[in-house]
This record gives sequence, C-alpha cells and structure tokens, in this order.
Amino acid sequence: MPGITVIGTGMFAPGEPVTNHALSRVMDTNDEWIRQRTGIVQRHFVTEGQTVSDLGYEAAKRAIADAGVEASEIDYIVMATMTPDYAFPGPGGMVGEKLGIAGIPALDIRQQCCAVPFGLQVADGLVSSGAASTVLFVGADAHAGFMPWSDWDVLRGESDREVSEEAFARATRHRGVSILFGDGAGAMVLRKSEDDDGGLLGSEIHTDGGLAELIHLQGGGFRGLPYCTPGMLEREEYIPRMDGRNLFKAAVTKLPKVVKSLVAKHGLTVDDIDLFVAHQANDRINSLVRQNLGAPEEKVPSNIAVYGNTSAGTIGILLDEQRRTGRVKRGDLVCFLALGAGLNWGAVLMRL
Repeated sequence: MPGITVIGTGMFAPGEPVTNHALSRVMDTNDEWIRQRTGIVQRHFVTEGQTVSDLGYEAAKRAIADAGVEASEIDYIVMATMTPDYAFPGPGGMVGEKLGIAGIPALDIRQQCCAVPFGLQVADGLVSSGAASTVLFVGADAHAGFMPWSDWDVLRGESDREVSEEAFARATRHRGVSILFGDGAGAMVLRKSEDDDGGLLGSEIHTDGGLAELIHLQGGGFRGLPYCTPGMLEREEYIPRMDGRNLFKAAVTKLPKVVKSLVAKHGLTVDDIDLFVAHQANDRINSLVRQNLGAPEEKVPSNIAVYGNTSAGTIGILLDEQRRTGRVKRGDLVCFLALGAGLNWGAVLMRL
C-alpha cells in the first residue's frame, strides 16, 4: 500500500532579515565569529504581537495553493512548535480557524527540531487508517520571545542609542544559544501517493528523555507552585540552556546511524537517496553528518545561512525551496532527518 506523499509546500519568514552585524549592536559578537561556528549569516524575527499561529497560517496558505486544493479539502492538521501562542491550548486549531476550516481536528505535537520525522509518521498513520485523507502538516517557531536582549529597536536599526552595559552583558552571556535561532514556518499538504511504489516508505525515530537537559527551557515548566515566578526572570530562566558540546556530539553520531539503519531495512543504500532534507541547526553538524554518510554536497542542501535555526520550520522551509527551484521532482527518493530537544531524533524515507 502506498504511503503519504507531499502534494504542496509553503514557507513564511517574518519581517526583514536580521544580520550578524545587527546582533553585534546588542551583544559582544561579530559576523566572522558566528559564520565560523554556525554558517549563519542572517535570520528573521517576529514583531510584537505576531504569533506562531500567524507564521503557520501564512505557510499553510502557500502550501494549500501550491497543492492546487481548497482549504476545505484539508481534514486533519498536525501542528508542531515549541513556541506556542499560549502555554495551552496549542496553536494547531488557531491555524485551522485562520484558514477558515475551524472544526476539523488539529493535533499539536512537541518534538521541537525533530518535528518532521515524527509528524510525517503520524500523518501517514492517519491516512493509512482512514482517519484522514488530506493532512496539513505545519512546523513553525517564533523564538524571538526567548532572545536575551530587550533593545529590539537598536537591533533592527531603528535607533542608534547605546544599550546599557547590563543589557549588553546579559545578551552576551547567552550568545551561544541566541545566535542560532530565527523565526519561520514550513508547511506541507500530504495525501496518499498515486504511485504504487511511492509515498512514505518507512521511518525510524527515537526519544531519550535522559538527554532532555542537553537543550531545554528551565523557566515556565510545571514543577513549581506557582509554575511561573518573578525569580525566573531574575535568574534568566526564560532563555534556553544548551550543552553545545554534547548536543553536537549526539547529532553527528546519532543522525548518520539512524539513516544508515533505515535505508538498510528497506534494502537500499545511502547512494540510492536522491536528496537529504536535513534539519538546519548548525552547518558544521550537517557537514559532518554528510561526510559520515558519504553523500555528495549537492545531495545535502543547506539554507541555514539565510534563516538560522527555525526549529520545527526548518525542513518544511528547505523542502519548499528545493521544490520551487526544481531540485526535487516526482519519483525522487528523499530522506528527511533531524535531531532536536527531547532528545528526539529520526529519519523518514519518502518517494515523492
């Protein structure tokens, strides 16, 4: 039985690009330092009041138009984000309401940067079970809210005033995390493949809660009474904590292993893959993963330079770009791979 395939994609990044030079206005950093460590040149951020459901809606509109279907044909939404409009409810239903299809089920998942491998497996199960026929998957994140600076007017070049020494020092303390992220959304419309040997061929995904603190958000969790206190701001717990060294090690070891395992299960080799669409966390990570797999550079595209890490949005954004430039076509065998907070990691094989 054929699995689901992608019939439409769309992406959205808010506002004007924020360059590495702009970050140097609010923290001790520079373009060369960021490029060498991450490959990132610029990123986008939401403005005050702009939410992740807004980003998801814009990407979803484009994906639905690209698929050549009406929004009313969507009968299930799978929404992935770690930066929701509210702690609860999740934003999937809000995306549906903005699309004019309120009432259809919307499932919110929390696999962070590994949203697509998990989301595609869920969507395939929904379609193969008959619970849905046309699924809208949306991956979106708005990280601006946990950035360590408050001088947004200076960052955006709207003011040339000096930021305070205290604010500059606070932002600099967290530059290892904050330089990585940007805001954006990617969406896919999914249906059962019309080709007998097409669609989602298989997936292999993993979770290890013992590694949860490699990257996590300390503040706002429901471990205290009340769950949110003024002290969280004072202790800067609204900013993610990251063990960069061990997170890097996990990514460059676990991702090649899971890809090789998945292709072997299906009697394939890495050479059979036409395109690897990888999560965009760090260009150095993806380069080492590619080398470990023995895949040529042209099969492992990257766009982290212009968007940064948009977490749940990265793979959808990159796939949309690859489709629109004609890099991926019908019949191609694509491998989606990602690792994210949780720790979650995995890969999916799909023949488009």
